[in-house]
Amino acid sequence: MFTKILIANRGEIACRVAATARRMGVKTVAVYSEADAGAKHVAVCDEAVLIGPAAAKDSYLRGDKIIEVAKSLGVQAIHPGYGFLSENAEFAEAVEAAGMVFIGPPGSSMRAMGSKSAAKQLMEQANVPLVPGYHGDDQDPELLQSEANRIGYPVLLKASAGGGGKGMRVVERSEDFQAALASCKREAISSFGDDKVLAEKYLTRPRHIEIQVFADKHGNCVYLHERDCSVQRRHQKVLEEAPAPGMTIERRAAMGEAAVAAARAVGYVGAGTVEFIANQDGSFYFMEMNTRLQVEHPVTEMITGTDLVEWQLRVAAGQPLPKQQHELGINGHAIEARVYAENPEKGFLPSIGTLRFMDVPSHVSFELGGSAGQPAGVRVDSGVREGDAISPFYDPMIAKLIVWGADRNQALSRMAQALSEFHIVGLATNIAFLKRLVEGQAFSSADLDTGLIERNNASLFPAAGPAPKGALALAAVALLDAEQALSVSANPADPWTSTHGWRMNGTYRRQLSFGDEYSATLDTRTYDLKLAYHPHGWVLELDGAAHPLALVGKQGGEYAIRLDGAALYGTVRRDGELLHVFTGGQHYTLHYNDPMAHAGEIEAAGGRLTAPMPGKVVAVIAKDGQSVKKGEPLVIMEAMKMEHTIAAPSDGLVEEILYQVGDQVADGAPLLAFKAAA
Repeated sequence: MFTKILIANRGEIACRVAATARRMGVKTVAVYSEADAGAKHVAVCDEAVLIGPAAAKDSYLRGDKIIEVAKSLGVQAIHPGYGFLSENAEFAEAVEAAGMVFIGPPGSSMRAMGSKSAAKQLMEQANVPLVPGYHGDDQDPELLQSEANRIGYPVLLKASAGGGGKGMRVVERSEDFQAALASCKREAISSFGDDKVLAEKYLTRPRHIEIQVFADKHGNCVYLHERDCSVQRRHQKVLEEAPAPGMTIERRAAMGEAAVAAARAVGYVGAGTVEFIANQDGSFYFMEMNTRLQVEHPVTEMITGTDLVEWQLRVAAGQPLPKQQHELGINGHAIEARVYAENPEKGFLPSIGTLRFMDVPSHVSFELGGSAGQPAGVRVDSGVREGDAISPFYDPMIAKLIVWGADRNQALSRMAQALSEFHIVGLATNIAFLKRLVEGQAFSSADLDTGLIERNNASLFPAAGPAPKGALALAAVALLDAEQALSVSANPADPWTSTHGWRMNGTYRRQLSFGDEYSATLDTRTYDLKLAYHPHGWVLELDGAAHPLALVGKQGGEYAIRLDGAALYGTVRRDGELLHVFTGGQHYTLHYNDPMAHAGEIEAAGGRLTAPMPGKVVAVIAKDGQSVKKGEPLVIMEAMKMEHTIAAPSDGLVEEILYQVGDQVADGAPLLAFKAAA
């Protein structure tokens, strides 16, 4: 076994590899960019080396620098994680040429499967069923459109070297093809350095099912069953689960054997994932193979009782697979939710900021183990800590929340509970959206397909309602408690600083004003609360009704109160003039004494003329002096390797373009001067 490895990655996967290596007695070396100097993965590794500036192309993608560092520190092997250089055949071969072990498949396997087009041709030769499409090398736009017309719309355009939802477009009509192709190619060249695309028939209501395979250097290859990754937004996975609901024993074996055959066909070694697109009737088609560990690998670990990172290290060190196929059963059910810094109500735009508070669910494990031979019920894999910043340079994933249950119903219940206990303050997250998704009828009943989110848009994005009286009461109690704490710390003997509200021959009354913000519409509501002080609490007056209120207990930001004689529990985190109230599995943001504090935030979707976040201008479509119609694209920005189109909010005149292609722009920067038509 190795004594020291270098982890050529960042975030939660670097932390995950470091944890397993430590348990195996293997020392680890982290590399980090200037933006990650204080990152968690730097702290958890035994050694850490600065590799370059914040931009990935100048740091985490510099294979030559990484190899140089590894050699200088006596490293025996390099683990690439996922993303960055993990599927770079040249890097894998350079590592081996430098006398070290690449913890992954050989470069030849990556080349065979790294191109979606080449992989499909290989699978076609192996008689694996394929979705009708065009996978050729000729990239002439007219030919591609002709092939799309032949296939029939809707058509899916995909970057041949792509992954993670980048460089993908669904084209509904022939007249939209060229614009979608241009956008797809721009995103592909930016993300992967290769603008080659393929076109396939876009299946209606398909499921995305993938098979985890593992091969060693002794000719052994197994499949560790399947994962259902159908729940996606913008072709990126949101929820993953194992095993796939409704999977028959016969189909599992057929898909597993096909995946193993695919791995053997390219001389595969290590962890890999063969992805299939499946119809509702159970028929399936090869889609692609990811020649690395997947983000969603924990659900496979949970149901098979394996540590796939440990398997990677052992196989790379020349050891045989720890288990054979007949030893790989399925125990229970696991679900993973990806917690992102993003705003679902604003088209899932990434959110940038500092994790001011991060409360993880109770009874959580940060390792693989559980008790009595069972996996941990709740597990969190994260590459960040409270106080860390989510920057615009890298993927905005905060954590992976994984739960295990004896069956799917128990796993669903645990996930809903865990999400209700996952509290983040400081930036927008998708936690509330994930909870609606998990508790929604479609996912809970396993009515799965890749369009689930779009099909259930109304229930997943409900109109925001007013904050309930319980949330307002918790916010009021938190404020009053903070006032009391300040008075005690100032001078507990001074009656003039007391906040108990005692008055001679009368009752002390005061008013608290809150405002909430409807994230989807930016409409606001003001809540005026009147409080009357009493010896054992208060009476809260809201909308003309009186509600007895008392503080029963507290611990940190957690409060137990009694409202109208009933017990109520919640957590309140204050961030400046914002009070974040978590109660009943919901998150309410209340503005204290400043309901207009965020009035300057403008909705990013549907024609905003300022930058929705820091990024780069990749296309300027409009011209100075051009008259445009509502909805016409004006400027296209790229941020976090995703394109965002700035469209005209109304009919009007483009007076002046303020940035050109290649310019970097700050969040909120005006992109152009626009005059609406009279």
